[in-house]
Amino acid sequence: MRILIAESDSIAVEQLITVLERFSYQVEHVKSANEALDMFKHYQYDLFITALDLPDQSGEELIRQLRRSRLTTPIMVLSSHADAKTKVAAFSAGADDYVTKPFDMSETQARIQALTRRAYGVPEPRLTAGPLELDLEGRMVSVNGQFLNLTSKEYSILELLLLRKGAVLTKDMFLNHLYGGIDEPEMKIIDVFICKLRRKLQRFGVGHMIITVWGRGYILQDPTTTATPTPTLTATAPQTVGHSNNVADLCHAG
Repeated sequence: MRILIAESDSIAVEQLITVLERFSYQVEHVKSANEALDMFKHYQYDLFITALDLPDQSGEELIRQLRRSRLTTPIMVLSSHADAKTKVAAFSAGADDYVTKPFDMSETQARIQALTRRAYGVPEPRLTAGPLELDLEGRMVSVNGQFLNLTSKEYSILELLLLRKGAVLTKDMFLNHLYGGIDEPEMKIIDVFICKLRRKLQRFGVGHMIITVWGRGYILQDPTTTATPTPTLTATAPQTVGHSNNVADLCHAG
């Protein structure tokens, strides 16, 4: 999950970033409203956290600008103002949640998870597909109760597949989810991540749930639901990634 924070209070930012990165969130920080607006012109985020007292513009006006531009990303306000009038103004501008300083990190973490779940239309903190289960809060994956050991990239890919279960996802969508347009590797690296993820899932008999849709991307199909005609499942063909190594070589190396 990618989070953008607009906050000039360096102490609050450091505390927040330290905890969020512990949960494998990818966090970026800007200190002004103009910087935040510029970031949204170029990148996509799963959550935006903003202060109200930014140096160049009020947080309320920044939120209004973003909402006028049809931004649907969840917005959380982080502020030292606890009065009802300020909170109402922030919600009226388009904020989705409001957290007062000093903030309790466990509560803030729970609020962040709830906001992002609602944004994806997921009411519960668990995503499931047949015997496969992903715990959004604990960031754990299991099959029939047996836990899988996934890398952060593998977890993020499976998270996106489950959040968009039944929909074809392009490699661009995976890259944006993993990197948000910043320092992105070549698109073919997604084939490597998918290949390694499939291998781990196949040890539990569910690797076939990730289906290749040639020329389009990948889809995760829930075997317990009535599905539309299934795209042909095929192995990822060897393709060059970076130097002379191909996808098959890199996949089987790890």
